[in-house]
Order: sequence, then C-alpha cells, then structure tokens
Amino acid sequence: MQLNFLQFLQQKGLIDEKNSKVIIAKYEKGNQALDIILVESKLIDEETLLKEKSEFYNLPPVSLEKQIADKNVQGLFPKEVINNYHIVPFAKEEDTVRIAMVNPENLKAREAVDFLARQKGWNTQFYVATSKGFKHAMEGYSGNLGTEVSQALEFADQSKEEKTQEKIKTNKDLEEVVKSAPVSKMVSVILRHAIEGGASDIHIEPQDQETRVRYRIDGQLHSTLALPKYIHNSIVSRIKVLANLKLDETRKPQDGRIHMNIANKQIDFRVSTMPLTGSEKVVMRILDVTRGAPTLEDLGFMGHNMEVIMRQIGEPNGMFLVTGPTGSGKSTTLFSALSILNKEEVNIVTLEDPVEYYLPGANQSQVRTEVDYTFATGLRSILRQDPDIIMVGEIRDNETAELAVQAALTGHIVLSTLHTNDAVGAIPRLIDMKVEQFLLANTINIIQAQRLVRKICQNCKEQYQPPDDVIKKISQILSSVSDKSIYKGVSKENPVFFKGKGCSKCGNTGYSGRLAISEVVENTRAMQDIISKGFDRTLADKELLEQGFLPMLADGAMKILLGLTTVDEVIVATKE
Repeated sequence: MQLNFLQFLQQKGLIDEKNSKVIIAKYEKGNQALDIILVESKLIDEETLLKEKSEFYNLPPVSLEKQIADKNVQGLFPKEVINNYHIVPFAKEEDTVRIAMVNPENLKAREAVDFLARQKGWNTQFYVATSKGFKHAMEGYSGNLGTEVSQALEFADQSKEEKTQEKIKTNKDLEEVVKSAPVSKMVSVILRHAIEGGASDIHIEPQDQETRVRYRIDGQLHSTLALPKYIHNSIVSRIKVLANLKLDETRKPQDGRIHMNIANKQIDFRVSTMPLTGSEKVVMRILDVTRGAPTLEDLGFMGHNMEVIMRQIGEPNGMFLVTGPTGSGKSTTLFSALSILNKEEVNIVTLEDPVEYYLPGANQSQVRTEVDYTFATGLRSILRQDPDIIMVGEIRDNETAELAVQAALTGHIVLSTLHTNDAVGAIPRLIDMKVEQFLLANTINIIQAQRLVRKICQNCKEQYQPPDDVIKKISQILSSVSDKSIYKGVSKENPVFFKGKGCSKCGNTGYSGRLAISEVVENTRAMQDIISKGFDRTLADKELLEQGFLPMLADGAMKILLGLTTVDEVIVATKE
C-alpha cells in the first residue's frame, strides 16, 4: 500500500519515474517511513503530502503539528499501543474519539483501537496524519511538550524532589536549585511552544492531581500539557526567578516581566501570580515587542466605518476613543491609527501599560504605579514634551479624563481607550468622570466600539444553509441598514452563509485568526449640540440614524455574509 501511494503520486504528476525509483530504493532499506523520505527529499511539501494521503486513503486529514490535543484524550490509550501502531487520539466529543493514523492500511492498528474503544463504550472516527505530525504529537502526548520536557520530568520524581527540598535552607539556596534544575528547561520549552503556536497567554494552574498548562489561541483556551502536581512549586519558582519576583512571597499577588529572544523575536512575558488554596497560579501575557501593528484593513475595518475613521483621523486636534472590554483589540486599533499618523514632522508620545507594539520614531513610555508613574502623572509630563500626538493607554479615572480633554482642547491629537459596552456609552461615562459637557462636545472627534471574532479559515471555507430563524434574524438586522451603507459583495435578498469545515491549516477548528466587528460614532455639529445640552439619548439616536451609523451587530452580520466570520462568533461577541 505504501508503494501504491507512491504510484498514486506519480500518476498525478507530483513525482516523476526517476525520482520514484530513488525513493523506492531508500524505502526498501527499511530505515525511514515513506512520507518522511518524500518530504526530506524535497519532492513534496508537508501540506501537499497530507492532502494527497487524505485523498488516497479516503480519510479526512489532520495536521498534528497544529492540532492541540484535548486534555480529555491524554491517556485514553496505553502509550505502547500508540507507539506500536502510530496512532494518536487528538479529540473526544461525547462518546466519539477522533484518532489520527499515519498508516491507515494497518488493519491490526484499527482492530486494536476499535477493541480498546469498545471496552470503554466509545465510537471511533479515523483521520490520516503524516509521520512528522505523529512525531510532533508524541512529543506533546501524556503530559510533555517534547523530548526536552521528558528529560526534565525525570527531575519530577517525588523522592528526588523531597530530597532537593530538604537541602534548601534559604531563599538563595532555592534560587540556585531552580536555576540549575532541569525544570528550567521545562519552563523554556513551555514558553517556546506558546510562541510557535501563536498563543497570546499562558495559564499554569494547579489542579487536584496535576498541574495544567493552557494556551490561549485566537481567544480560546486550549489544554496542552499536564504535569505532575509535585513539580508545580518548582515551575512557579523558576518563573518568579526569571521575572525578578519574591520567591518567599506566596500569600499575595505579584506582577513582573520576562524578556527573552525566542526564534529571533524579542518577546516580553507579562507575569502575574495569584495565591490559591495551598498553591499559586501563574498567567503570562505574551507580547512580541518587535512586531508592527496590523493595518486597519487587516483588522477588518471597511465600508462606512472605515470612511469615518479615515476622515476624522486627519483632523489637526481632538480625541479618538476606542471602547470595549479587555481583550477586544483596542490597543491594536489605536496603534494601527498611529501608524497612519506616524510621520517625520510630528512628535508622537505614548503612555502604555504595557508597551505592546513597537512604533518606529515614536517615544513610548510605560507606566509604573509602584513609583507613582500613572496615566495621570505621566500625561502631565507628556504635555511638557512638545507632543503633536498623544496616545494614553487607558482613561481610568477623573484626573486622566480631564487631562486628556484639556490636551485635545489645546491643539493635540489624543488617542485613548475606555471601558464601555458601546460607542455612544462613552459620552455618559466621561460625563460621570466629571468632564464638562461643553468640553466633550468640542474635543471628541470619533468614538469607536469593537469586539474580536474568529475568522473563518479561508482554506476550508464552505457554503452552508443555516436554520430559517438565523436567516430571518440576519435579514431583519440588514433591513435597517441603508443601501449606501451595505458592504460590497453583501446581498440582502439572497444571503449566503459560510463556515470552515476544518482542515490541516486551522487544526480542524474551522477558524484561523481574528478580526474586529465595530461601530463608529462621528461627532458631527448636530451631535456636538446634543452633548453640550445634556446628552439626550433619544436625540442622539436620531442623529446616529442621520449620519448612517452602523450598529456593531449590523457590521457583524455583513461580515458573516462576506464569509469572514460565522453566526456563532457574532452571537457570542455581541451577546445577541
């Protein structure tokens, strides 16, 4: 069957006869699997190989290099079975377990898996994988992220751990042990895998019987690693050493930073520890400080909203406010706007917590509350730095709000964020912060609210027919949108819906990356009058209708019909 697959590739014109003979000669030596020989010979790439194996064996593909195994499948089958038959369980839904196979023609492997599954009352669904993918999955299987971690886990022998702890008399002794122990290698592998997997956060959590490591990827948390519970304190201590935190302080939260060069990227890990019952939890936010901000188009801005932003961003002074909950991409949007404004003749000064993007030519500063360098005190200093454009990470209190408004009033462009549910809600929020209404009316240029939704994987996107009530709801939303505000490619009369069916590129999730859905309020002359006269919400809503305001739900609905995201994602983001 292996050689039949090679003949199949030859018939499709992917390999010629001469190369086929060379491959057969190498394969018959018995040292390597056929697909490894094909990839290493550079006759076919990994992605194409997986696609062709899927077609040949008539099984769906799974890229085990991108698929993060569910915690539920760790230990479902004995490791001996997995090694002998080159099969890996990677997901479990209700009573069905999904199994990846390198050699689907191995009937003994299928029989063994079916037998074990029947004993536990499960059904099986088989997928095809490559040898390279299997090797990668085995490195992350049964609680380790690779050969390096396997070696480091030898340190996690409980008796060795107890003896090591007996030798520790002082904090200095503990620090030396943590630095030299193999656990340091384990931590470095966890950090590196998070970067390689495109994670934004790492959670290291003590459980009843184990320590769980989870990565947040595209806004979703995935369990990726289970470690013995008795090594938890050593891992936490190692992270504390790297972040310059107090090793002996376990009763209250601590915050710190780790700076590392990983895969030629300058990465900052913002570390937060929290005491739990009997142990500590660690969360690390990953910040690639060398990457540039994406463009507004990359973030998903288009149509009416994009036109308003581009029109108002060119104003010589005033405020650009972005609102939304934590993790909705507000800072990214601000830096996309700053990238447009970033020119040789202007002085840009930012005040951030923390610095998330590097902007060439800008003067970027980070607040430090421990030395009373806050947004308010920092903003006072910035105003003495002859700025043209000021970016304040967040307006959190009355003092910062008043200073930001005064800066905008005196000829500066001020960009900042605010925590409100919608764009219009930013105005009463600022009024609650004791900002004078006539000042708000004359300083705000634009207020934008946003949420992040996952993008449909463009590699496996397919059309489908949702339930009738979903179609009716989308049609109802779009009926209130004027024809001039409808995005190009969207049809009100014949809506088309898409979803990702799951493929090797997206790890069978159907999603890859994220984009923003948003709403934008432009502070027109009429809106200025409404704000200065007490902000009547009914009058404000009438004015929004006049200016062609697109609610966030309408923006999301049109992006659904453009095949950029799904109904489920917009429902979760907007809570409707």
